[in-house]
Amino acid sequence: MPLTTGLIATVLCLASPQTPPIFQPGAPGQPSRLISAGEAVDLSRTGFTSDDVRFMQHMLVHHAQAVEMVELLRIHGASSTVRQLGERIALGQAAEMEQMRDWLAAREQPETAADLHGGHGGHAGHAAAADTPLMPGMLSPARMQALAAARGPAFDRLFLEGMIDHHQGALDMVDALMAEPDAGEDPLLSDFLSSVVADQSAEILRMQSLLSDLNPTAEERP
Repeated sequence: MPLTTGLIATVLCLASPQTPPIFQPGAPGQPSRLISAGEAVDLSRTGFTSDDVRFMQHMLVHHAQAVEMVELLRIHGASSTVRQLGERIALGQAAEMEQMRDWLAAREQPETAADLHGGHGGHAGHAAAADTPLMPGMLSPARMQALAAARGPAFDRLFLEGMIDHHQGALDMVDALMAEPDAGEDPLLSDFLSSVVADQSAEILRMQSLLSDLNPTAEERP
């Protein structure tokens, strides 16, 4: 085979796509365009704001408490239905925590926000700190202590009440982020926010239903 023919064959072979094509969606009314894998990575790492970073850092802490609450549920809960729901919540929150860590690492951002260093530690000895949640929806230290001390059906009710507040706090945090200029436009973050809103809204409805079933009727109350 002539050298020129062999060279052309080699170039054509190297030019053959080895992976599926990647398309970037166009603006409304505009066509998508084909982009390289490198461009796709670059796009996933751009367009984030300091508010986006702070949201992910705070949400990591927020999710961590939910996982801690489920750990208590495994030990002190009475209802198998509530326990099963708790396990699903813990699995979902743990998976989302990995997504948040990956998002922050890809953008070379720390996992802990500067304003969260030390948590409530800086308020040690202040009675008000025991009743002050670290961020929206999180249980205050006093509520976490009450949950840890509860047992059986009483625990289940406190867990559901606390987790409903917890989930609603996450939704409020999403709303607060989206109210900031240019926030939430990073493609991966946007998908993450949509997932949080959908999953936690559905779980709130489920927990409200379970809580209604657990609460004693008027005839059962002393």
